[in-house]
Amino acid sequence: MKHKSEFLNFIQERGHPYQCTDAEGLDRVLSQNNHITAYIGFDCTAPSLNIGSLIQIMMLRHLQKFGYKLIVLLGGGTTKIGDPSGKDKARSVLPMENINQNISLEKVISFNDGKTGAIVENKADWLDSIKYIDFLRNVGVHFSVNRMLSLDSVKIRLDREQNLSFLEFNYMLLQAYDFVDLNKKHGCRLQIGGSDQWGNIVNGIELGKKFNLPELFGLTTPLLLNAKGKKMGKTENGAIWLDGSMLKPLDYTQYFRNVHDQDVGRFVRHLPICQLMRLKN
Repeated sequence: MKHKSEFLNFIQERGHPYQCTDAEGLDRVLSQNNHITAYIGFDCTAPSLNIGSLIQIMMLRHLQKFGYKLIVLLGGGTTKIGDPSGKDKARSVLPMENINQNISLEKVISFNDGKTGAIVENKADWLDSIKYIDFLRNVGVHFSVNRMLSLDSVKIRLDREQNLSFLEFNYMLLQAYDFVDLNKKHGCRLQIGGSDQWGNIVNGIELGKKFNLPELFGLTTPLLLNAKGKKMGKTENGAIWLDGSMLKPLDYTQYFRNVHDQDVGRFVRHLPICQLMRLKN
């Protein structure tokens, strides 16, 4: 499918888009206005991201290349709860001192005051100050428990009779509110995330409608999986970190040299910065 937006055509050629809440609407907005602001959120569970976040990081770089404003959202608030999406059991509640408040992406995108300069926001800046009763009245009133129970992140756990704490159940409300807050502060209209975040992204868009915000959009990317269908990012020896101080560059390179032949073409298409024409030749 050919788009009017050069950005959408570019990422489509690389196989980045997986789901979109309104592909035609997003194409129209992106082609008419290059001042759209987009955001991607990252957990603060470690001082470094691992290779499971590489596609999202490349999306940030592509957005900036095509002239869009970026927000890197650190999950300093929601990390205190833990996202139940794609998890068979509850995440361990991290001690406050183990919740990292900074992830370095300066080598990939530019952070400055320019038109396309990326900015960093931390969820903790607004979530930590929320008054619970006010939040329930202003935000919780717009969420249907019936619908929340039907979401995969909840339904799978319940079908398996696995515990889902009330703490985790609140996660989707908090992430949905992120989108509303970022729109009010920065005019952000596009949220991008991995396909396992689809339900959370849709919740944010629906909440935006309740708050009478301009039309919001969601775009997901495929999870980085190997030939066996397992998520990339960890091995028997630990996570494949992106920070050279946490994983030797040689070990990082060796990891990709050892991937299955079936994975090579897909990874080369998803991850590099070089032109696809060079790769095809």
